[in-house]
Amino acid sequence: MMVCEYKPGLEGIPAAESSISFVDGQKGILEYRGIRIEELASKSTFLETAYLLIWNELPTKEQIAEFEEEIRMHRRIKYRIRDMMKSFPESGHPMDALQASAAALGLFYSRRDLHNPIYIRDAVVRLLATIPTMVAAFQLMRKGNDPVRPHDELDYSGNFLYMLNEKMPDPLAARIFDVCLILHAEHTMNASTFSARVTASTLTDPYAVVASAVGTLGGPLHGGANEEVIQMLEEIGSVENVRPYIEDCIQRKAKIMGFGHRVYKVKDPRATILQDLAQQLFAKFGHDKYFDIAQEMERVVEEKLAHKGIYPNVDFYSGLVYRKMGIPTDLFTPIFAIARVAGWLAHWKEQLEENRIFRPTQVYNGRHAVSYTPIEQR
Repeated sequence: MMVCEYKPGLEGIPAAESSISFVDGQKGILEYRGIRIEELASKSTFLETAYLLIWNELPTKEQIAEFEEEIRMHRRIKYRIRDMMKSFPESGHPMDALQASAAALGLFYSRRDLHNPIYIRDAVVRLLATIPTMVAAFQLMRKGNDPVRPHDELDYSGNFLYMLNEKMPDPLAARIFDVCLILHAEHTMNASTFSARVTASTLTDPYAVVASAVGTLGGPLHGGANEEVIQMLEEIGSVENVRPYIEDCIQRKAKIMGFGHRVYKVKDPRATILQDLAQQLFAKFGHDKYFDIAQEMERVVEEKLAHKGIYPNVDFYSGLVYRKMGIPTDLFTPIFAIARVAGWLAHWKEQLEENRIFRPTQVYNGRHAVSYTPIEQR
């Protein structure tokens, strides 16, 4: 029997063929269905981008209007899910609440008709529509407040910001938030997407697929990194402390949160866009000293580590944008999930097209022919 070479983390080993997104880490290129992320960020909306990812084409004016209306009509969550969420501990992390809620949603739609395009569209609409409502609802309920009902006159991103505090969002903030969702919607075979595809390959329901992906996204080495970036900036405290902090991290060989990527060896194109979005927010709503610290960090890290291909990734500036919008730090990763649901569902749908259950092998490094020791002799 041939023994395959073991690669920790499956680094560089293809796990699927996909036409959903493309990354060139040497040139800093990210495309969704062949369209550059810079063009989508400047011209598209999140729901239009989600449609593109899931159905492999930009929608017509009629198609996007119908899709947006379907999403709007399914924003509300069932009262039993709401009541379940009220019983969650106030100290629980919103990602854990979201994972449990997404899984619970599947209890109400347990029929699996995976070859029926109507079933697939209904599941896509329901998950895209209700995940933001769940995130906003838990945020309010853990404070002892009732959740805010979705606002039917607001678009996808504006409605989420409204549900967080029952205040009409500023148009610039709503547009910037929508662009943030576009930037986080998809990124090839990352850990949570791989988790989604493995779960999907068993032919379970899409709610379980999304719940498994949410659980994977919550780790600090994946979506949770943006929370730790803010904590790091607060710890540094001033521009003057940046260089000694970076030099200490390099000496200790400690990870600098928000820098480096398994794929990109140049600056993440999403980080460049987010940096510009942060500047737009600060120009309108006031400066943030942590943005100065972040920019100094980028300069020092480039000076010290550019030769190793370490540059800012998508997590580095996203937290600063959300922070300026008044969003709590521990909601940063759930917001990542709101966006990435589009990519997960695109991969779920693609996995179903030519499905084969994942069953990788392993390299065994344990013992052989070990005798059983009776309990009296142990």
